[in-house]
Amino acid sequence: MKITRRAVAALAALAATSTVLAGCSSGASGATSSAPPVPIDVGYIADYNGASLLAVADDQDLWAKHGLAATTKVFTNGPLQIDALGTGDLDFGYIGPGALWLPATGKAQIIAINTLGNADRVIAQPGITDLGSLRGKKIAVPEGTSGDMILTLALQKAGLTEDDVQILAMDPATIVPAFVSKEVDAAGFWYPAIGTIKQQVPDLVELAKNEDFSDEFTFPTAFVAGNDVVNNDPDTTEKAIAVLRDAIQYRSDHPQETIDATAAFLQLTPDQVASDAANSQILTLDELDAHTEDGTITSWLTALNDFFVDGGKLAEPVDPSTYYRGDLFTGAGQ
Repeated sequence: MKITRRAVAALAALAATSTVLAGCSSGASGATSSAPPVPIDVGYIADYNGASLLAVADDQDLWAKHGLAATTKVFTNGPLQIDALGTGDLDFGYIGPGALWLPATGKAQIIAINTLGNADRVIAQPGITDLGSLRGKKIAVPEGTSGDMILTLALQKAGLTEDDVQILAMDPATIVPAFVSKEVDAAGFWYPAIGTIKQQVPDLVELAKNEDFSDEFTFPTAFVAGNDVVNNDPDTTEKAIAVLRDAIQYRSDHPQETIDATAAFLQLTPDQVASDAANSQILTLDELDAHTEDGTITSWLTALNDFFVDGGKLAEPVDPSTYYRGDLFTGAGQ
């Protein structure tokens, strides 16, 4: 992937030179050549938060506008995308708030804050009515994700530790049948997958949600880039951020059109996507620029870093400026 991108960059430079020469020639056509698009691989999760900007980029031809040719790849969670960024299988990806500890460890760089999420829940089987009743119960969770985060917060709220329950690490796709078949008593999970579970367990109980902890934390979702891409290919990074910025602007200006585009992208109905979108707080481009420049986003990430330190995900607090590239995000708009 990296060799291909360098080769395309070389071709782009050659094309630019040819364009200048053509402008100085007396050719009758007056046509100019254009640089070939740079191929990139972009990861996402198949929900509104993870896919809406990519759906808009496809629908509005934003990749081509900024000289990119994107191949999108679906993943079930953020940590898997961070791994793929590290191996070079992805150039850019999407993560939820529960995976933000991974960029903080230096494994990726945040290039854009996306939305504020409220899709995470601790769900339990019918009859389990409060968090305290989770003591001794089997709880499924995708490790290192926002499901893991919401469960940890909920246990702390109930005065419980991980030693007081039986935590079972599971892939998101495995949690659905495990909960439906009652192999587990509870789960730290998220919408829209919980909606799938509800179709078969309509009386499941929601014991905790993001909003329960809004006094302490904000839960941003984000787009990330591999370290090699950011450090060694700034032109491609800037182009990708420019696509995201255009898509963010379009999404806030055209909410219904974005839902329709996302439904087509995910092969779902607009009603399904609209229901999922209700769990997100959309931020406008102006808000994201302002929150970047006034330190608001830094404060969000700092609070989460402290949480990750307490939970053992981080060894010590990390300055968010080392992994949130707000300078690149706002710079791409100038």
